[in-house]
Amino acid sequence: MATSSSSISSSENQSPRNESAYLKALISSYSNQLWNRLISFLPSRDSNLLTRISTNLHFLTSRRRKSGLPLPLPSRTSLESSSQIPKETSRVFDTLEDILEHTLLNLHDVRKSLRFWQSRGEGTDARKLYFMVFERGPRAFIDETVQLLRGYATEGTPIQRLCHSAAVMISERISALTHLQRCLATFLAQIYMEVDKFGEALAKDPDQSLPSLLVTINELFSKLEASIGHPHEIYKSEYYAFVDGSATFSLHFDKLAEINVERSKWTDCEILDSINMIYQNLDRLDSYLSHLVARYQKPRRMTLYWLRYTCGAAGLSICSMWLLRHSSLMGSSDIDNWIHEAKASTVSFWEDHVEQPLLSIRDELFETFKRRHKGVMETEEVQLTADSLHRMLLTFSEQTKGQKFPENASDQEMLEIVMGRYEKELMHPIQNLLGGELARAMLIQIQKLKLDIETAMLELDQILRANEINFAILAALPAFFLSLILLMLVRAWVKQDKGAEGKGRTARLRRRLLVVEVEKRIMQFQNCLDQGRDEDAQCSFGLVLYSLDRLYKTVKRHAKETGEWPSLRQDIIDLAKPGLSTSYKLIMTSRMDRVYDCLLPSTKGR
Repeated sequence: MATSSSSISSSENQSPRNESAYLKALISSYSNQLWNRLISFLPSRDSNLLTRISTNLHFLTSRRRKSGLPLPLPSRTSLESSSQIPKETSRVFDTLEDILEHTLLNLHDVRKSLRFWQSRGEGTDARKLYFMVFERGPRAFIDETVQLLRGYATEGTPIQRLCHSAAVMISERISALTHLQRCLATFLAQIYMEVDKFGEALAKDPDQSLPSLLVTINELFSKLEASIGHPHEIYKSEYYAFVDGSATFSLHFDKLAEINVERSKWTDCEILDSINMIYQNLDRLDSYLSHLVARYQKPRRMTLYWLRYTCGAAGLSICSMWLLRHSSLMGSSDIDNWIHEAKASTVSFWEDHVEQPLLSIRDELFETFKRRHKGVMETEEVQLTADSLHRMLLTFSEQTKGQKFPENASDQEMLEIVMGRYEKELMHPIQNLLGGELARAMLIQIQKLKLDIETAMLELDQILRANEINFAILAALPAFFLSLILLMLVRAWVKQDKGAEGKGRTARLRRRLLVVEVEKRIMQFQNCLDQGRDEDAQCSFGLVLYSLDRLYKTVKRHAKETGEWPSLRQDIIDLAKPGLSTSYKLIMTSRMDRVYDCLLPSTKGR
């Protein structure tokens, strides 16, 4: 009875989710039935109308995708130049590229979620507890908080139980996503190897090789259906197993007819039908994975940071209410006064630290001639004072000594004569002031003092003029630093690192880590081959292709700017070749880190 009651309570807790899942599945089922009925009124498939429309539609959509790692096929230029290559072969090549691109995109979605759950699984118990309570949305926050409070009221350790449930949930998602990654990587490796095997044969004899390639692709889709369609760890809830008694979300691919498989040469209509069937299988795979990965994918950014956004919204609401309270709508003039004060402060800052310093610098740079002329005049005035002092000293010395002095006599010698006479005249100051040379000696000293003052003022004026531009720059420093900070913020926002495709140090580091990941996957692939684990080797090779595709897309733009793209592109394609030796691939990866500029470590900011 306890077991039955617990199962009933668990079913009641999961009933809202099952009901919503049931409604979604029911809507999808009816929409598929309606679409099939509409198709039945259109011309039959023998007319090739639907086939051509579907093929052309997929061809157009595939051209809009971002180019990634190419398949090991002959170049499109050589195919177009060859008149023996039929148009159907070119369409098959486009179909193969679409298979590669669809698989890589799905694998990328799986790996993003897998990396997220692996990071959460490697965290501490406190980190897991924080995730369970604060990073799963407000509803989980309320539920887990209530469970914690109830657990404290009863016996037991609710934190340990919550950490255990987090570990179980994370391990379940890691297990399911790892299985999906393994299946997709193996399928990707098988497709790539088969295309590498049939590539040259398609260019030489497409009539014989094309049917064999299509049959092989059909078998690979069947293997993918067997590996990914019915894993036990995925179908843990009835929603993903059965809806209305039928396996609505189980994966089933279309298969080629036995007649086509046994025939060695197909008609154009049969080839187009096979291409259309491949696209239908791709659509089913995308739809299946979209429903499947949605259950195990990492939470959205809004869900992870809902608490921050809620606090931000609450703070914004409080600020809005505060602003509304001080606005004119509530009869207050505070905001208008603050605006006027801010405007006045801005204008004052602009005039004091931007306009006036710039005008001073302009005057200093463009009015040099005027200031130089004024400086010459001031120098002439000082020279006149010096000449007058020289004449006074010369006359005084000649009269005192009673001899003729040359015109170029030094002022210092004559000043010594004046000071000697001055000291002698000071012995009888009153008498010599009226009838002696004391007055003349004092006047000469005053003239000397005047010359010294004018010389000092001239030197000080020259120093101030020489530093006027420095003073203007010093006054403009606050505005300069403010502008520099704003420029750095704008530059950081414009040139922010967008993953590994950016231009900063972080982007370079991520590109180098991609090369390291490629090297690591290549070594894992070789180890699996050495140990005889062929399935694991195919999975490892598929992950090598995925890493090379990411590296191909991230370095393309930067390598084109530096002119390294042709060589780097060929190296990436060589690393993807299945038949190339592992030792040569490892030599290539070590060389890529040292040779190509887009993969070198940044020398700035060290």
